[in-house]
Amino acid sequence: MAIPPYKSPPRTSYDIVIIGGAVVGSSTAYWLSQKLGAGASVLVVERDSSYEFSSTALSTSAIRQQYSNPINVKISQFGIEFIEGFTERMAPFYTDEPAPDLGFKEYGYLYCVSPDGVDAARERVELQRSLGAHTVFFEPGPLKEQFPWLNVDDLGGGAWGARGEGWFDSMGLLNGLRRAARASGITYIDNAVTGLDMEGGKVTAVRLSTGETVSCGIVVNAAGPRAQQIAAMAGLSIPVAPYKRHSFVFASNTPIPGRMPNVIDLSGTFVRPEGELFLTGNTPLDDGPADYDDFETRYQEFDERIWPALWHRIPDFEALRVMQSWTGHYEYNMLDHNGIVGFHPEVTNFMFANGFSGHGLQQSPAVGRAVAELIVDGRFLTLDLTPFRYERIPLNEPFMEDAII
Repeated sequence: MAIPPYKSPPRTSYDIVIIGGAVVGSSTAYWLSQKLGAGASVLVVERDSSYEFSSTALSTSAIRQQYSNPINVKISQFGIEFIEGFTERMAPFYTDEPAPDLGFKEYGYLYCVSPDGVDAARERVELQRSLGAHTVFFEPGPLKEQFPWLNVDDLGGGAWGARGEGWFDSMGLLNGLRRAARASGITYIDNAVTGLDMEGGKVTAVRLSTGETVSCGIVVNAAGPRAQQIAAMAGLSIPVAPYKRHSFVFASNTPIPGRMPNVIDLSGTFVRPEGELFLTGNTPLDDGPADYDDFETRYQEFDERIWPALWHRIPDFEALRVMQSWTGHYEYNMLDHNGIVGFHPEVTNFMFANGFSGHGLQQSPAVGRAVAELIVDGRFLTLDLTPFRYERIPLNEPFMEDAII
């Protein structure tokens, strides 16, 4: 049975306060609990434990290794390992019921490649394969043989991740991490942060909407799309803002035979199977920062842009009907689309875990572990996420990732 979080903290002082209890915050809490044991003095502050509008709940819950940057490939590889071993890892925390299976659908990603993009795509595939990924590049003929329902007339080929890519249960991951953290002594409260008290260039306390003030040694900003709001409370700034992403579930009069991967079209539209239905979305033309509470769906996006792209790429999608839709937020890093992970160099007890630009869910196992390592061990012990350091932000030195959806 799920235990609801406290509304107010049981204590007035914690060594570590994590602001944001969704998947990055809860992954951090989980890894801290594994490092620090039952005596961990960690508080997680959630705005809303229902997660109705969280990026985790509203995401498309997928993971891939097809990145242009080696560190992102390695982060996803650990994510795959974590997802595949999740049931066994969570078993000690589920004594009254079976531990969750995240239902990983290892159907792969298929990136459609334009004729002009073939050389760059081949280079990415070679990089990914050198790191242990199973990506393969198909020229148009073999691509059509592999996926007969695909229109390849305007393609230079396609890159297919045959293994270690797919989609899974996002809330199962979040709920498992959260349960394990709480069972290991981490405190969760359902509250909102209204301010940070500062002294001597450090954060000394977190102020809550219910009126309490909690003293702290370290603050972790895991506030997702609201990351800049929290940073500003410490007098800091990061180029992270909420960007809307619309998702649509549709039915097709014509089924797609075989094991259909997540297809990424040249237009930026993606589509994948969901049982007998299909899930699709794209990057809106009017892409830009949204209001924090704006989750209104632009239905014209499907009619005007998504459906024409789907019909062109997969002619069997001639007759569709939308069954469900929703809109979520990316915590978009406007500098370079990559995460910001690490302590601030001047406000030295303020930790960033922000700006994952739609990759937070799949990157959360590795990022949470990395944040815990920085806090407890003072350095990265497993994956070196130094390129994600905050220092690149004021220097305007982007650490680019080309493979953004």
